Amino acid sequence: MNLRILTASAAGAALLILGAAGCTDPTVKPKSTTAEGVVFANQNAYQQLLAKVYAGLALSGQQGPAGNPDLAGLDEGFSQYLRLYWELEELPTDEAAIAWGDQGLQPMNMQTWDASNGFITTMYSRIYYEIVLANDFLRLTTDAQIATNGGVSAAIHDSIQTYRAEARFLRALAYFHAIDFFGNVPLVTAIGTTPPPQSTRSDVYSFAVSELTAIQSSLPKAGLSSSYGRATDQAAEMLLAELYLNAGVFTGAPNWGGAMSAAQAVINSGAFSLASNFRLNFTADNNTSPEIIFQIPQDGLKEQSYGGVTFLEHAACGNSLSNTAIGIDGCWYGIRLKPQGDSLFDTTADHPVGDLRSGFFFTSGQSLGIADLSQFGQGYLAPKYTNMTSTGGAPQNPAFADTDFPVWRLAEAYLIFAEAALRGGSTADSATALTYVNLLRARAYGGASGNITKAQLTLPFVLAERGRELLWEAHRRTDLVRYGLFTGGTYLWAWKGGVVAGEATDACRDLYPFPTNELAANPYLKQNLCTGY
Repeated sequence: MNLRILTASAAGAALLILGAAGCTDPTVKPKSTTAEGVVFANQNAYQQLLAKVYAGLALSGQQGPAGNPDLAGLDEGFSQYLRLYWELEELPTDEAAIAWGDQGLQPMNMQTWDASNGFITTMYSRIYYEIVLANDFLRLTTDAQIATNGGVSAAIHDSIQTYRAEARFLRALAYFHAIDFFGNVPLVTAIGTTPPPQSTRSDVYSFAVSELTAIQSSLPKAGLSSSYGRATDQAAEMLLAELYLNAGVFTGAPNWGGAMSAAQAVINSGAFSLASNFRLNFTADNNTSPEIIFQIPQDGLKEQSYGGVTFLEHAACGNSLSNTAIGIDGCWYGIRLKPQGDSLFDTTADHPVGDLRSGFFFTSGQSLGIADLSQFGQGYLAPKYTNMTSTGGAPQNPAFADTDFPVWRLAEAYLIFAEAALRGGSTADSATALTYVNLLRARAYGGASGNITKAQLTLPFVLAERGRELLWEAHRRTDLVRYGLFTGGTYLWAWKGGVVAGEATDACRDLYPFPTNELAANPYLKQNLCTGY
């Protein structure tokens, strides 16, 4: 897309946070290279500062695409938030494998990581860096601080109240990721002076829910051109649906009713509709899709990073798949499907031939099986994201993605409702769920040939349908954990546990370990105990 609303080019948006590189201690405010009084002499600084909080999800540093990173340590391309999040959600599952041998990356394919793994360490740092940015924005935008900063016009003051709600949304999103990946984490809402205590997963969950409930009416309204790329009222509803869907994992007390209610609210909002063409959600002009509820915008000219969708497009390309076919300047020979990811689309009694959602799979010169993870030719390719437009138009810049990342789509709201209805709804809810699922099936098959019956709508079917509909959209690990299948031996896939055929893994690996350096820095933090940690 072309960025229009909150331009997040690092050089223009960083402002007070230019000196924040390497700082992820949630008790320390970001360092400034410019005095606050000088910065806020320009009242647009408040919007620009919020843009930096959004940019925490999309960019990797102050310069872009590299050269002045937010975080010291891991290579700047490797350390981008969305890229790390995608890897932690997809690589340890049945959906994806990566060929590269960078230290710590192959264990992600196999669920054999330890507490020193650089990708896990940097994901933890990214999450808390995002929380630090949001907390500092909230510190700088209280009425008292605004007065100290020199005051603003009434119109800017009203805008700042909306910006504060957006920052709270982004902080709640980061805390959702934190409890999903790490369990009991520190809950920090302000700058302090001592290491923060470790909160329970349940308490952080409750905090995120209360924040989203409080701010929803203050967020931009969904469906407006001015709210594209921003946290809207319906994005908050969708994040609530995600939290409620996983409440049993996070708190021990399922909330299927809450998940159904939140998903239904998104569906009934009228702000979204299914794109008639499934592929429109993953093209360079997917900002025109009516389906995407919340996105991480990408712009090949104004927002350059070696992470995000740039990674997803380049790393999924190589061998016989031409880079020009997906509008990029070269292939990185990295990610492809594990065979079980492909088998979600195989012909079975309840899965007829003709699912258009697998139409982009590339098999020429590729084997289905993966005997050697380092060999890019092993495993079918799944270039789901393309830098070409839906009409075949060229990107602005083939080196960097124009394709926005769809964090949530209306399709997932349908699937959340369906799962929650099967787990805790009424007969009427199940009938509604069937209608929603068949809307997705009809789009996938170009008609009713793939529709299912009430008897076929089961929880295993919904999990498989999530795999088909949401493949490579960074949901799979969370889904498998919720179903009790991510670890253990009930469901095996290639390289689970470090062997070709797959083997059972310890349930403790449903959580990632806290980084070794964080344990050393914070005496209150207790490790997620597991063999190898």
